[in-house]
Amino acid sequence: MRKITFFLLCSFLLFSCVPARQTPTQTIAVYATSAAEPWLRGLFVCAADLSLTLKVSAESPDIYLRLGEPEIFVSPVYQIAEEEILVVAQRESAVQDLTLAEVRKLFTDGNPSAQVWGYASGTDMQIVFDQFVMEERSVSSSVRVAFSVQNMIDVLKSEPAAIGILPRQMLTDDLRAVYSVGKVPVLAVVKENAAGQAKTLLACLSN
Repeated sequence: MRKITFFLLCSFLLFSCVPARQTPTQTIAVYATSAAEPWLRGLFVCAADLSLTLKVSAESPDIYLRLGEPEIFVSPVYQIAEEEILVVAQRESAVQDLTLAEVRKLFTDGNPSAQVWGYASGTDMQIVFDQFVMEERSVSSSVRVAFSVQNMIDVLKSEPAAIGILPRQMLTDDLRAVYSVGKVPVLAVVKENAAGQAKTLLACLSN
């Protein structure tokens, strides 16, 4: 009887020490423009809830977040939210609310008393601004170029004469909108052969 008991005890200890087999988590590559970064943070929250692993990579991501419609659709595209684009100045700026004509003139002709900022021509923010405001007019060569939305925020806060373009979600208390460009969709561009859980992740983000 003692031998049987000893054998059962050893067997229990042996199997209890074997680590449980864990289900491998799926890794999904994601990326976002600087204007869409708030939704990238949301993706990480959803991924944690769904036990998925995200890898931020600009090289062929499964999910690519951006503001506004791309000129050419080469992959499935899903709208996950909506964002308003604003022309912004410091709260203490002498610049008051502007009309469309005044904003267009500011970015077309410049203004010696203002430091006007935009983005590189291929970025989602500049594409949206050109579509809504410029309407095929060229931006003045005097318009300075911010390399990211965060760079634009830093400039607007540090330069009293600066006027630039921001998503409403990134508007801070010391800045104010002087013109609303309009609302645009926040889009998720999904690679054709994206990981299987990519759409589940987007459904979570949309909610």
